[in-house]
Amino acid sequence: MRTIKGPAIFLAQFLGDQPPFNTLTDICKWAADLGYIGVQLPAWDSRVIDLKKAAESKTYADELKGIVSDAGLQITELSSHLLGQLVAVHPAYDALFDGFAPATVHNNPKARQEWAVQQLKYAAKASYNLGLNAHGTFSGALLWPTMYPWPQRPAGLVETGFKELAARWLPILNEFDKYGVDLCYEIHPGEDLHDGITYEMFWQHTNRHPRACLLYDPSHFVLQCLDYLEYIDIYHERIRMFHVKDAEFNPTGRQGVYGGYQSWIDRAGRFRSLGDGQVDFKSVFSKLTAYNFPGWAVLEWECCIKHPEDGAKEGAPFIKEHIIRVTDKAFDDFAGTGKDEKFNRAVLGL
Repeated sequence: MRTIKGPAIFLAQFLGDQPPFNTLTDICKWAADLGYIGVQLPAWDSRVIDLKKAAESKTYADELKGIVSDAGLQITELSSHLLGQLVAVHPAYDALFDGFAPATVHNNPKARQEWAVQQLKYAAKASYNLGLNAHGTFSGALLWPTMYPWPQRPAGLVETGFKELAARWLPILNEFDKYGVDLCYEIHPGEDLHDGITYEMFWQHTNRHPRACLLYDPSHFVLQCLDYLEYIDIYHERIRMFHVKDAEFNPTGRQGVYGGYQSWIDRAGRFRSLGDGQVDFKSVFSKLTAYNFPGWAVLEWECCIKHPEDGAKEGAPFIKEHIIRVTDKAFDDFAGTGKDEKFNRAVLGL
């Protein structure tokens, strides 16, 4: 077993136009002062990284590492969630997702997809230049509008969708493999990879690609009524990243999983700050530790009630308290009799 690294914080939800949230130097100092020792960088946000430059210049990548290190932190991973989303977009969402891409590719789905694929390939090389071994993203979705089977799905539609999704991702996965970086899909509603079964279908269509791994975030499973602890038992060998995010699900006689088109504050399922929701983090950390999870525990804050700065302040000690320092001893070593083959055979009557 190994001790999970952390606490760390995903910076995406905290970056802004005012100090200390508008530069990498200042936000790293802010995070360090709160007790974090790692930061996860959103690859699409130019306030903290020029992704293309980080891919093409080892010198620039070293400069980024230096800025983070000067604050007493490490870069845990890069995230390309908004970029991965654009690898596969159903036409129903074209207008909504154009905002994730530069204006030069708006109203041009083919160009937007090509741009996104190139960004993911930059992310693979940038991760390598930064000395990272895992990267987080979304799968995108071709099938999500047909998630609920009404109207009835045409025969073969799901198979066709996953074949196409895998075909779009295989060149990207191969690029990550080239640089020795695991590509970790966050299993998330709105993505074609939104639970264990959909991940398995995708993985099969990529010929069980060794780099097609998982980012574990229990909050999305609470909102789906999925067993997030058994999920670790099933998929622990594929889990390479961990977002520590809380959630609650309180169904009523008026609404359930689908939320009735309500805003987050009025939904039965809501994201919450750490400790304010229903996730059993003691069990989560215990299982990940027992299964030798190799990565970082990274706060992702998305609470619909609490102020983000308070959520970040509370998050560092919460994660630190849940990280288990693994033992190098067995509890009953004191009663051991040592190893003696002759004695062992005598005990067995041999």
